[in-house]
Amino acid sequence: MSVASTTSGGARASAASNPWLIALVVSLATFMEVLDTTIANVALRYIAGGLAVSADQASWVVTTYLVSNAIILVASSFIAKRYGRRRFYLLCLATFTVASICCGLAWNLESLLIFRMIQGFAGGGMVPISQSILADSFPPNKRSQAFALFGVAVVVAPVVGPTLGGYLSDNFSWHWCFLINGPVGVFAFMLVYMLVQEPDSLRKERAEMQRKGVRFDIVGFLLVATFLGALELVLDRGQTEDWFGSNFIVVTSAISAFALAISIPWLMTKSNPVIDVRLIASRQFGSCFIVMLATGAILIATTQFIPQVLQENYGYTATWAGLALSPGGLVTMMMMFITGSLSARFQPKYLIAIGMAIIAVAMWDMTRLNADLNFGFFVWSRFYLGLGLPLIFIPITAASYDGLRPDQTDQASALINAARNTGGSIGVSIASNVLAHREQWHQSRLVEHIVPSDPGYSAALQQATQAFIDRGSSAGDAQTRAMAWIGNQVQTQASYLAYIDVFHVLMVISLLMVPLALILRKIDLKADGGHGAA
Repeated sequence: MSVASTTSGGARASAASNPWLIALVVSLATFMEVLDTTIANVALRYIAGGLAVSADQASWVVTTYLVSNAIILVASSFIAKRYGRRRFYLLCLATFTVASICCGLAWNLESLLIFRMIQGFAGGGMVPISQSILADSFPPNKRSQAFALFGVAVVVAPVVGPTLGGYLSDNFSWHWCFLINGPVGVFAFMLVYMLVQEPDSLRKERAEMQRKGVRFDIVGFLLVATFLGALELVLDRGQTEDWFGSNFIVVTSAISAFALAISIPWLMTKSNPVIDVRLIASRQFGSCFIVMLATGAILIATTQFIPQVLQENYGYTATWAGLALSPGGLVTMMMMFITGSLSARFQPKYLIAIGMAIIAVAMWDMTRLNADLNFGFFVWSRFYLGLGLPLIFIPITAASYDGLRPDQTDQASALINAARNTGGSIGVSIASNVLAHREQWHQSRLVEHIVPSDPGYSAALQQATQAFIDRGSSAGDAQTRAMAWIGNQVQTQASYLAYIDVFHVLMVISLLMVPLALILRKIDLKADGGHGAA
């Protein structure tokens, strides 16, 4: 039996309130939370300058949020069931808002990291619960459109983050990247408090859990939290710490591997585990989990590295680098609602496969990177990506919920969101590693041609020397400057080639997901609007 058919009727989050208003409110809160995964990326150099720390130290602002966000996701399902979904959601929203304001008022790096960690813990509990509230607020045949609105928040927010963060940092202060959450959070809290109610089915389930004395799997949580937290640290800090040349990375990797090895038998034998590993091992949900890992990797990696190449190689400001992504966000927004309609008529497996193929084309388009490209090229490239992402996010929700029991929906939502977050870290880590190593490799290959016996080098050196002489330099100084100019050109060209390699890797990841999507089973679209079991 499907989740949709078993949670309809009396299990609505609010029978008296307009479900679309509820969807708008929870999507707003989700947008605010997901926005914070990327809004600080382009502001790191401002944070470093404002707090008098190095750029490497400032990057912990992003790392701490991702780590704490991933950790709390696995516990959100049980907490929502045991203590009340609405109560837990309001607590997370209030804590996130207060922590955001504290981040904006932080007086040093240590205080900022503490508040950022609290913000990540609170935000991590909001997203999966938002999805569950939507599932219970709408009748089965309307869920696709509701998840389309939710998908807008999840997919567009990471794109808007660099634009908004860049604009606020360039024109005001990095503090506003966090302070802006204050009024939005208060507004969302008031509306959620008034509109969202606890479904009767969850109240009965909570009472039953209390009667039976069901306890939180604290050991399982600590093991999974240790695994995810250590893994996030390895992925986010590996490149800057020289990977396994660093004792920190070696020890952290060992801790992560040990926690994983211990957690699997523990979770398999518990009657009430913090994570149902059998769910991840199933063909349907497991495939969706892997596809979401890849989608998160591509979404976050492109969101970070496209503004980075624009700022480093094209001289764009943080604002303009972020603006290059914005039109793609608008396309994604429109496509979300189109996909919501398509998902009621076409099998999720085909939509996901087509979406991944479109993303592969978008990544292939980015491999045409060169110094002569203009702003429009990057806008169109993001446009293609914006067409593909919605074809994954909405259908994958339908496919992943297919065949689940009502008591598994919160955990399924948490795991899918954990996959997106962890996938984002994996994507950034892979891209950073490829960029660093391939840049060195390309530079080494290009330098091989900078020898006096190479005709091309000799001609270029002669032309550059003459150009500097024409500008008033002496012959000896002109040749020195010409050699420095050629060296700079080699570094720039190596950088372009390395970024091209990054987009090649992301293209391959996209293509690998196409056959994985096609192995998903078909679902009965007529039974419950696209969320039923086959």
